[in-house]
Amino acid sequence: MATLYDYLGRPVDLGRLKEEEAGPTVTGVRQVLSGHPAQGLTPGRLARLLRAAEDGDPVEYLELAEDMEERDPHYRSVLATRKNQVSGLDVTVEAATDAAEDVKAADLIRDWLNRDELADELFDVLDAVGKGFSETEIIWDTSGREWFPSRLEVRDPRWFQFDRVDGKTPMLLSETGQPVPLSPYKYISHVHKSKSGLPIRGGLARVSAWCYLFKNFDLKSWVEFAEVFGVPLRVGKYGSGANEKDKQVLLQAVRSISRDAAAIIPASMSIDFIEAKISGSIVLFEKLAEFLDKQVSKAVLGQTGTTDVGQHVGTANAHEEVRRDIEAADARQLAATLNRDLVRPMVDLNLGPRNRYPRISIKRPDEEDLAALADNLVKLVPLGLKVGMSTIRDKYGLPDPDPDEELLHAPGQGQDADPALPDPPAPPRGRQAAASRRAVAAAKPPAPAQALDAVDVAVAEELDGWQQLVDPLLASVRALLDDCLAQGLTFSEFQARLPEALAGQDTGPLTEHLARLGFFAQLAGMTGAGRGR
Repeated sequence: MATLYDYLGRPVDLGRLKEEEAGPTVTGVRQVLSGHPAQGLTPGRLARLLRAAEDGDPVEYLELAEDMEERDPHYRSVLATRKNQVSGLDVTVEAATDAAEDVKAADLIRDWLNRDELADELFDVLDAVGKGFSETEIIWDTSGREWFPSRLEVRDPRWFQFDRVDGKTPMLLSETGQPVPLSPYKYISHVHKSKSGLPIRGGLARVSAWCYLFKNFDLKSWVEFAEVFGVPLRVGKYGSGANEKDKQVLLQAVRSISRDAAAIIPASMSIDFIEAKISGSIVLFEKLAEFLDKQVSKAVLGQTGTTDVGQHVGTANAHEEVRRDIEAADARQLAATLNRDLVRPMVDLNLGPRNRYPRISIKRPDEEDLAALADNLVKLVPLGLKVGMSTIRDKYGLPDPDPDEELLHAPGQGQDADPALPDPPAPPRGRQAAASRRAVAAAKPPAPAQALDAVDVAVAEELDGWQQLVDPLLASVRALLDDCLAQGLTFSEFQARLPEALAGQDTGPLTEHLARLGFFAQLAGMTGAGRGR
């Protein structure tokens, strides 16, 4: 195989593609053990680790992003919703052209995408949404004649760094901790672009970290408040003659009430329960937590309608789960990464490099009113609109029928009927005259070839004048159609204005012309019966 080059012009080492390159190690820097910077996190420490991530040391920031998903149920929920919504969209492949080799390349990608693991693998690639980037190693299978990824193995982002010069080129940390370039055709390097700038600063964990920190402070204070004021204050009273032993008995009784809800004291002693009237403080903790959750929802989902309790149904439906423009942007970025880091390597390794490659598209299927489409087809096809059957089948999700498959037909049509070839129109002298002529023709022997030639000549002469008669009528119809479309009118309004548009047209010559064509078509059918015409 000739030397292959990636999109950056770097040569591809086929030998390295067969080896697992970024797996974990026991003694090197690529260990699975992780720190937990969320423990004891303070504003000063958070500011320092965010600054360190920009300066080229993102380890603590990436560990914090992982902690946030584990410790904050709200952040985990909205982030998973965003990733699941995109990873669950339809993935389609478009061939570069209709040429056989381009169609073959597209089929190669389609065959590989038809895997049960695909949605989970895309979910892992979308880990970049929270952390800013993700690195997925392609484990190539070369056991057969083709190069196929046997799996896509997501790698710990702590094992990668960005080039210190441009801050955008990802590099793998070797076992000694030195950054080395990624092997071409070996990784899916996805960068989530929620903002312009350095990739490490584009993750949603960065913008959500401050809300996470303040919410933790709020919850801690709320728990302490509940611990102190959740149980009424117990006050024990003893008489003036009580000794130290009596006081200890009373104190032990007061403490036991909190723990055991039961105590025994002498009759000379009493215990009072004092409830705290501080409901406003409880609301403060709750309101602050709700406010911070709303800010995270806005940052991750672009809205709060599907995460807030009590939202109006109409508002929640308008918001949906993830705002559609955000969903489309995530899907577009993911498709671009897969086209660059997966589609091109697969095609190059199996079919060789080319100028244009098939393209993966990830998007929500277009919602179309199929009932309205059917109604419009019934009305527009008779007016001359040409529509391919395969196009309509695709819109309705119907496969092309097999040659020997039983087909559905309109009432009155047989299995072999061809709706595209109707019976020849009868001349404008009534159906009885037409039926009579067919009966006479069936009883007569076939006409000689000279008669058939004469009919052909007559039909040809009539067809020569057809376009001149039809063009003015079609021009009026087209002009009306363009006007209705420009005004956004419905088909019913177009149909209502059609008689007015044709009112100034002289349809007499066209009617006469159609009558002659019908007559000659009928005559051709009678005279040509003997030679399979």
